[in-house]
Amino acid sequence: MMKKYLLLLLLPLFILASSCERRTKQDVLILYPNWADGISFTYLAKVMLEDKGYTVRLKRLEPGPIFASLSRGDADIYMCAWLPYTHKNYWDRYEKKLDVLGTIFNDGITGLVVPTYVDINSIEELNENKDKFGEKIYGIASGAGIYKNTEIAIEEYRLDFKQMASSETSMITALKKAVNHSEWIVITGWKPHFIWSDFDLKPLADPKGVYPTDRIETISRKGFAEDKPELASFFSKFSLDEKLVNELMNDVAIDRDPEVGAKKFYDKHKSELNFFD
Repeated sequence: MMKKYLLLLLLPLFILASSCERRTKQDVLILYPNWADGISFTYLAKVMLEDKGYTVRLKRLEPGPIFASLSRGDADIYMCAWLPYTHKNYWDRYEKKLDVLGTIFNDGITGLVVPTYVDINSIEELNENKDKFGEKIYGIASGAGIYKNTEIAIEEYRLDFKQMASSETSMITALKKAVNHSEWIVITGWKPHFIWSDFDLKPLADPKGVYPTDRIETISRKGFAEDKPELASFFSKFSLDEKLVNELMNDVAIDRDPEVGAKKFYDKHKSELNFFD
């Protein structure tokens, strides 16, 4: 009788513990940056995972704090690590406490970009036309790898330019204004990005090789794959070709709520996105 009483007493605790274990197993915290590819990949993953019953939390940070948070185990996933070059400083510092789960996109390029009507083709031609550009390079936040590489480019090419750090949105607004008036402008640009379909642009040649070609990787805190193998398998398979990436980013950019755009894309391509198999 006593054993039966104890069993009835402990049963709710067993149920509670089991419930907590299931909730913890299904919970994932994804960190993401405030730029188009990171936002698009992250929200598509959120939509897909929640469709399968997972609990997904998102937090937006600059790249430096993202790498630091993952290395401490304070978060699970980052889907926009540009490796091995653009985010090299962060990776060199934290790599022993991080894991690469998979490659989302293979041909990530960065560099200086101008509208096609601008009559130069190389970074080496910027100085002789500096007045037309107002001696400004429109960039993004100073914590971004492309910002740091642009500072290196300014030194390597001895450019009489100042990089204007701002948000990605502000940079694109400046680009749109310049294009509408056929004015000369140079920005920091990268692929994949929706600006390539929205504007007629060209990358400037980089003879000194300051701007590399990267892979866009999904990285995790150390031990994530052991803790949550089903989720790790999903992220390891999460990969898109350039056509799908461009369409995804366009869909996300159109809507003010990125989750709405990501869901629209997912509903169109659900049969192609076999990341759970």
